[in-house]
Amino acid sequence: MRTILSKTLFPLMLVMIWSCGQKSNDDHHDHDGHDPDTHREEEGGNQALYDEVMKVHDEVMPKMDDIYKLKGQLKERIANTPGMADEKKKKIESIISTLDSASEGMMVWMRKFNPLPDSVGEEQAKEYLEGEMEKIKKVRDDVRKALEEGEGVEK
Repeated sequence: MRTILSKTLFPLMLVMIWSCGQKSNDDHHDHDGHDPDTHREEEGGNQALYDEVMKVHDEVMPKMDDIYKLKGQLKERIANTPGMADEKKKKIESIISTLDSASEGMMVWMRKFNPLPDSVGEEQAKEYLEGEMEKIKKVRDDVRKALEEGEGVEK
């Protein structure tokens, strides 16, 4: 079951990473495929804030592959070291859990991220984006911390 799940999740994550990293054919378009100048008019003063939120997202998204690979390496280390001390094994399992949590945090944020158009109220849209900025920064920090912990495990 785990093999099937990992063989399914890995390609799915790669597609998600690849699609998030793709730029449109025309460099004059933003993440939504709209002309940024037109989008700025639609979004009012919130376009810059939206762009900053997406910048943090774009910084973190490629690290999802790093998390997946590191998690696999740590699981493999446990599996290939039958005489591993229980304390060491528990530490590695805890780090794997931290990596899972960080990855899940990113997936949850992406599923829930749905910016409000300024037409519902520029101030309300701004508040939403400010809240999302805090959330994506926490995701970024959690991902960084998880990767540091995982990479810091002595071999």
